[in-house]
Amino acid sequence: MADATRDRIKEHARAIGYIYNRRAASLRTSRSGIVGVVVHDIMNPFFAEILRSIESELDRSRQTFILSNHYDQLEKQRTFIDTLLQLGADGVIMSPAIGTPPEDIRMAEENGLPAVLIARTVEGAGVPAFRGDDAYGTGLATNHLISLGHRRIAMVGGTDQTSTGRDRYQGYLNAMETAGLEVKPHWRLSGPRTKQAGFEAAGQFLAMKDKPTAAVCWNDLVAIGLMNGISRAGLVPGVDISVTGYDDLEEAAIATPALTTVWNGQREVGRRAARVLLDRLNGAAVRASQELIKPELHVRQSTARPVER
Repeated sequence: MADATRDRIKEHARAIGYIYNRRAASLRTSRSGIVGVVVHDIMNPFFAEILRSIESELDRSRQTFILSNHYDQLEKQRTFIDTLLQLGADGVIMSPAIGTPPEDIRMAEENGLPAVLIARTVEGAGVPAFRGDDAYGTGLATNHLISLGHRRIAMVGGTDQTSTGRDRYQGYLNAMETAGLEVKPHWRLSGPRTKQAGFEAAGQFLAMKDKPTAAVCWNDLVAIGLMNGISRAGLVPGVDISVTGYDDLEEAAIATPALTTVWNGQREVGRRAARVLLDRLNGAAVRASQELIKPELHVRQSTARPVER
């Protein structure tokens, strides 16, 4: 149908109040045109950037997505998946909640809901997954600090309960050990993942007896919060203490000081995940493998040579 004809039909349909009956159409096509997307917290700009790419890709195929936050509550995630199955959704893109068993994902697949994972993986899930190479990326940040002369480097944030947390900590450990540097257990302040938590961790970081001169942070939010806490204590981030982030959010470049961070390819993660899900819906053969986006280090003002406190 010519575009001009299509536009005239749509204009007339709006004028007479016609509403497309998606449920009736799905009886004919066996497709609802709905895709579910479930993430930890949309308030985190990291997920917002992923969702922007997912939406752009789905728009091109006239797919609508329904969004849910699970806040790492497994039952909330399960309820959303059940709702998608009841609605006859075409598929789901998910950053799985902490503790997600592979059986949950296989159940969705077996009931006609193809799944693609983003940001986190679940061992044994057997579905495509897209995320940044977290071990490599944290290694880039840690090696950057080592190259500046830092020897006492802490890691702030993250948790071993997620693949992302385990990989980022491993990247930090690998870089420190390769450089022949000691890694003290109390230099890891696990837990913080938000700006507020990073700010609150500043007191614990500054109180360490051996006084680390730098911090590798779990993400940009934690790093910016930590820098605010350091400033509140009368020290200057990027001068007295070096700080690195992770994700390269838009806020990182305009923080004070501008944050040295690792670009994690979140927009590319969203684009590829949506594309692969659409390919699966169209019957294409897709490998159930993990694809890692190679991170890049972006050096700014929050890192410098060490200063002894």
